[in-house]
Amino acid sequence: MDYQAPAWLPGGHAQTIWSALYARRHRGPLKPLVRERWTSPDGDFLDIDKQAACRPDRPLLVLFHGLEGSSGSHYSQAFADWAAEQDISLALPHFRGCSGELNRAPRAYHSGDHAEIDWLLQRFRREHQALGGQTLVAAGVSLGGNALMRWAAELGQSACKQADAVASICSPLDLMQSGLAIGRGLNRHIYTPMFLRSMKPKAMAKWAQHPGLFDKEALLAAKDLYSFDHVFTAPLHGFKDTEDYWMRASAKPLMRDIRVPALALNALNDPFVPASSLPGRGDVSSSVCLWQPLDGGHVGFAQGSWPAHVRAMPDAVGAWLLKAAGHPVEPKDPRHG
Repeated sequence: MDYQAPAWLPGGHAQTIWSALYARRHRGPLKPLVRERWTSPDGDFLDIDKQAACRPDRPLLVLFHGLEGSSGSHYSQAFADWAAEQDISLALPHFRGCSGELNRAPRAYHSGDHAEIDWLLQRFRREHQALGGQTLVAAGVSLGGNALMRWAAELGQSACKQADAVASICSPLDLMQSGLAIGRGLNRHIYTPMFLRSMKPKAMAKWAQHPGLFDKEALLAAKDLYSFDHVFTAPLHGFKDTEDYWMRASAKPLMRDIRVPALALNALNDPFVPASSLPGRGDVSSSVCLWQPLDGGHVGFAQGSWPAHVRAMPDAVGAWLLKAAGHPVEPKDPRHG
């Protein structure tokens, strides 16, 4: 991705925060999303927001959101705008508890949940093919991207049966380094409280559903993601503790096993994904393309004159995915703007 931040928006923090809160997300009116509820293999549910293309045989993009994200996140709306412009079908699955309604099972979601990714992509592929579609691509933002890359590595060559190309966007592919970084310095005062503000109430609602599920007092006392993951995320999802979770869930150690065409996009000035943690060519297979621009922040990439827009990243990632899947973006008719 050939990205350069506007001169008036310097630094990773500014590029992260401005893009999420103030930059324009779409060029035209957003199309309405249609929600479906799917029953998971364990009897729980996931809510899927869909935006259909005009032609059912057009490609499908499946977008996995980041930590505490949703179809309302700035990047989700930007991808939805791109998909509508290209006449691409879009599906936005919500991880458990992120659709506005608490899920039922005694669990939530986590960064390495490749099993959840797997059954979702299998169903998306079946349904898309039943409508006459052939091309399915998938992208994951931040946490969702690590889970997607972990899925691609776990399945190896078999991943090509379910997706034609995948991409991770600003993902903490080394969860240990990123998890520690978000708990330090300015990050601890900006981003940690933002995440915990929604994560703690959800966890307490889960405790009310399943009394005694975890140490309630320890969770209320958690001041960072390390402590939260130690009390809640790790034990609820089969990990011994935070270190075990962060090490076993990280995609980076397994990225040499990826065989599906894959793109990993990470800005080098991401406030809580340290540049030193990013994979190099020796860490990934020949199927993986690495984009590591100097600027962009964490899922920022704002571009243009004030107040800027965040369509540059979906434009670039979407075009890469379609080209890698053998379905390049069609030239836009100038009569349609």
